[in-house]
Amino acid sequence: MRDIKSIAVYCASSNKVRPSYMEAAEKLGAIFAAQGIRLIYGDGGIGLMAAVAKGVLDAGGEAVGVIPRFMVEQEWNNPRSTQTIVTETMHERKATICQMADAMVALPGGIGTFEELLECLTWKQLGLHSCPVVILNTDGYYDRLIACIDYMIEEQMMRPIHREMFVVVSHPEDVLPAILGGPAWDPSTRRLAAI
Repeated sequence: MRDIKSIAVYCASSNKVRPSYMEAAEKLGAIFAAQGIRLIYGDGGIGLMAAVAKGVLDAGGEAVGVIPRFMVEQEWNNPRSTQTIVTETMHERKATICQMADAMVALPGGIGTFEELLECLTWKQLGLHSCPVVILNTDGYYDRLIACIDYMIEEQMMRPIHREMFVVVSHPEDVLPAILGGPAWDPSTRRLAAI
């Protein structure tokens, strides 16, 4: 059984998304709080970032936001966060989130969310961390990205074992079971990073 105390969530900062994405994000936050799990996120004050934090905070949990200084200066941060960690760069932000988390979850998002998810998977492939990674594929949002990853494996850009670096679920209730029961990742698998 994995000891999961903090989970990083990567997701959109857009308010113009489907209500189902917002509902799933808020529900996931409430589930985290009910299990005593601390949310680590990008500290956005709108969109899915705000929704997942709201779910955690409204249920009495803890939400730690990590945000670069230039975003705070634009007032993009979430004033409700339990704690805000201000970084100097985006690179520092991503590294801090990863270092603080025992697992990572990707919700629907834009290019920034994709970049965070793919960097997290790259680091896992290289053996820099072995944390569980779960994609919450609400309404099939990630179907095309998953198909692209499967195509990369088919084209021998990645090994089939790399498909085990993440688990895909469709509902917020399935995230924690996927984290706790998903395949373990051996950092020594880095020897298989190259094809």
